[in-house]
Amino acid sequence: MTDTGIARFDADAAARDLRVEVVERPAADSLAEAATLLGIQPGDIVKTLVVKRHDGGFVLALVPGGRSIAWKKLRAVVGVNKLSMPDAATALEASGYERGTITPIGATGDLPVYADERILGRRIALGAGRHGASAFVEADELVAAYGATVADITDEEPTRD
Repeated sequence: MTDTGIARFDADAAARDLRVEVVERPAADSLAEAATLLGIQPGDIVKTLVVKRHDGGFVLALVPGGRSIAWKKLRAVVGVNKLSMPDAATALEASGYERGTITPIGATGDLPVYADERILGRRIALGAGRHGASAFVEADELVAAYGATVADITDEEPTRD
Protein backbone atom coordinates (compact mmCIF):
# COMPACT_ATOMS: atom_id res chain seq x y z
CA MET A 1 0.00 0.00 0.00
CA THR A 2 1.20 3.48 -0.74
CA ASP A 3 1.64 6.21 1.83
CA THR A 4 -1.59 7.65 0.39
CA GLY A 5 -3.38 4.41 1.30
CA ILE A 6 -1.97 4.49 4.83
CA ALA A 7 -3.10 8.11 5.19
CA ARG A 8 -6.56 7.16 3.83
CA PHE A 9 -6.82 4.31 6.37
CA ASP A 10 -5.75 6.55 9.28
CA ALA A 11 -8.00 9.44 8.22
CA ASP A 12 -11.06 7.22 7.85
CA ALA A 13 -10.56 5.60 11.25
CA ALA A 14 -10.14 9.05 12.85
CA ALA A 15 -13.17 10.51 11.04
CA ARG A 16 -15.34 7.65 12.31
CA ASP A 17 -13.85 7.84 15.83
CA LEU A 18 -12.92 4.18 15.43
CA ARG A 19 -10.29 2.84 17.83
CA VAL A 20 -7.87 0.76 15.76
CA GLU A 21 -4.60 -0.85 16.77
CA VAL A 22 -2.36 -1.69 13.80
CA VAL A 23 0.16 -4.44 14.52
CA GLU A 24 3.04 -5.39 12.26
CA ARG A 25 3.32 -9.14 11.73
CA PRO A 26 5.23 -11.66 9.63
CA ALA A 27 3.54 -13.48 6.78
CA ALA A 28 1.66 -16.68 7.65
CA ASP A 29 1.02 -19.78 5.56
CA SER A 30 -2.33 -20.65 7.15
CA LEU A 31 -5.18 -19.27 9.20
CA ALA A 32 -3.99 -21.22 12.25
CA GLU A 33 -0.45 -19.86 11.88
CA ALA A 34 -1.76 -16.29 11.50
CA ALA A 35 -3.89 -16.67 14.62
CA THR A 36 -0.92 -18.00 16.60
CA LEU A 37 1.27 -15.11 15.44
CA LEU A 38 -1.40 -12.63 16.54
CA GLY A 39 -2.21 -14.45 19.79
CA ILE A 40 -5.90 -14.91 18.95
CA GLN A 41 -8.33 -17.62 17.87
CA PRO A 42 -8.73 -18.31 14.12
CA GLY A 43 -12.36 -17.12 14.22
CA ASP A 44 -11.17 -13.70 15.42
CA ILE A 45 -9.39 -13.10 12.12
CA VAL A 46 -11.89 -11.55 9.73
CA LYS A 47 -11.46 -11.49 5.96
CA THR A 48 -12.89 -8.51 4.11
CA LEU A 49 -14.01 -9.72 0.69
CA VAL A 50 -15.04 -7.55 -2.24
CA VAL A 51 -18.19 -8.98 -3.81
CA LYS A 52 -19.56 -7.84 -7.16
CA ARG A 53 -23.28 -7.26 -7.58
CA HIS A 54 -25.05 -8.23 -10.82
CA ASP A 55 -25.56 -4.52 -11.61
CA GLY A 56 -21.81 -3.83 -11.50
CA GLY A 57 -21.76 -2.38 -7.97
CA PHE A 58 -19.74 -3.81 -5.12
CA VAL A 59 -20.19 -4.66 -1.44
CA LEU A 60 -17.78 -5.73 1.28
CA ALA A 61 -18.41 -8.96 3.18
CA LEU A 62 -16.80 -9.51 6.60
CA VAL A 63 -16.15 -13.24 7.02
CA PRO A 64 -14.64 -14.77 10.19
CA GLY A 65 -11.76 -17.21 9.90
CA GLY A 66 -12.77 -20.81 9.27
CA ARG A 67 -15.90 -19.71 7.42
CA SER A 68 -16.76 -18.84 3.83
CA ILE A 69 -19.47 -16.83 2.14
CA ALA A 70 -22.80 -18.66 1.95
CA TRP A 71 -23.84 -17.28 -1.43
CA LYS A 72 -27.54 -18.01 -1.08
CA LYS A 73 -27.66 -16.30 2.33
CA LEU A 74 -25.67 -13.28 1.17
CA ARG A 75 -27.80 -12.85 -1.98
CA ALA A 76 -30.94 -12.86 0.17
CA VAL A 77 -29.54 -10.22 2.55
CA VAL A 78 -28.22 -8.01 -0.26
CA GLY A 79 -31.51 -8.49 -2.13
CA VAL A 80 -30.10 -9.63 -5.46
CA ASN A 81 -30.18 -12.81 -7.54
CA LYS A 82 -26.52 -12.80 -8.55
CA LEU A 83 -23.24 -12.05 -6.78
CA SER A 84 -19.69 -13.03 -7.70
CA MET A 85 -16.07 -12.63 -6.65
CA PRO A 86 -14.23 -10.19 -8.92
CA ASP A 87 -10.66 -10.77 -10.04
CA ALA A 88 -7.81 -9.23 -8.04
CA ALA A 89 -7.45 -6.15 -10.26
CA THR A 90 -11.17 -5.39 -10.03
CA ALA A 91 -11.15 -5.87 -6.24
CA LEU A 92 -8.25 -3.39 -6.01
CA GLU A 93 -10.06 -0.89 -8.22
CA ALA A 94 -13.28 -1.23 -6.21
CA SER A 95 -11.74 -1.00 -2.71
CA GLY A 96 -8.41 0.76 -3.14
CA TYR A 97 -6.66 -2.20 -1.48
CA GLU A 98 -4.92 -5.34 -2.74
CA ARG A 99 -6.34 -8.74 -1.86
CA GLY A 100 -4.99 -9.90 1.48
CA THR A 101 -5.03 -6.32 2.78
CA ILE A 102 -8.66 -5.30 2.11
CA THR A 103 -10.51 -3.60 4.94
CA PRO A 104 -13.55 -1.35 5.18
CA ILE A 105 -11.33 1.22 6.91
CA GLY A 106 -10.35 3.68 4.22
CA ALA A 107 -11.80 1.62 1.39
CA THR A 108 -12.68 3.69 -1.64
CA GLY A 109 -16.13 3.86 -3.14
CA ASP A 110 -18.16 4.04 0.10
CA LEU A 111 -19.08 0.36 -0.32
CA PRO A 112 -21.92 -1.13 1.75
CA VAL A 113 -20.63 -3.52 4.43
CA TYR A 114 -22.23 -6.87 5.30
CA ALA A 115 -20.89 -8.55 8.44
CA ASP A 116 -21.40 -12.12 9.51
CA GLU A 117 -23.23 -12.14 12.84
CA ARG A 118 -20.53 -14.31 14.43
CA ILE A 119 -18.07 -11.41 14.66
CA LEU A 120 -20.21 -9.43 17.10
CA GLY A 121 -19.00 -9.03 20.68
CA ARG A 122 -15.40 -9.80 19.75
CA ARG A 123 -12.13 -8.00 19.28
CA ILE A 124 -11.15 -8.94 15.75
CA ALA A 125 -8.14 -8.62 13.48
CA LEU A 126 -8.68 -7.66 9.87
CA GLY A 127 -6.70 -6.26 6.98
CA ALA A 128 -4.86 -3.05 7.65
CA GLY A 129 -4.68 -1.93 4.05
CA ARG A 130 -1.11 -3.09 3.65
CA HIS A 131 0.86 -6.32 3.69
CA GLY A 132 2.60 -7.28 6.92
CA ALA A 133 0.06 -5.67 9.24
CA SER A 134 -3.27 -6.44 10.91
CA ALA A 135 -5.79 -4.00 12.34
CA PHE A 136 -7.38 -4.89 15.68
CA VAL A 137 -10.79 -3.38 16.37
CA GLU A 138 -13.90 -4.09 18.41
CA ALA A 139 -16.29 -5.68 15.92
CA ASP A 140 -19.33 -3.92 17.36
CA GLU A 141 -17.61 -0.54 16.92
CA LEU A 142 -16.64 -1.42 13.34
CA VAL A 143 -20.22 -2.46 12.52
CA ALA A 144 -21.57 0.78 14.00
CA ALA A 145 -18.96 2.98 12.27
CA TYR A 146 -19.87 1.62 8.84
CA GLY A 147 -23.59 1.06 9.36
CA ALA A 148 -22.94 -2.56 8.44
CA THR A 149 -25.78 -4.95 7.86
CA VAL A 150 -25.32 -7.88 10.26
CA ALA A 151 -26.69 -11.30 9.31
CA ASP A 152 -25.86 -14.98 8.99
CA ILE A 153 -23.95 -14.80 5.68
CA THR A 154 -21.40 -17.61 6.07
CA ASP A 155 -21.02 -21.35 6.31
CA GLU A 156 -18.34 -23.30 8.14
CA GLU A 157 -15.50 -24.22 5.80
CA PRO A 158 -15.07 -27.94 5.34
CA THR A 159 -12.09 -29.40 7.17
CA ARG A 160 -9.14 -30.16 4.97
CA ASP A 161 -7.31 -33.45 5.23
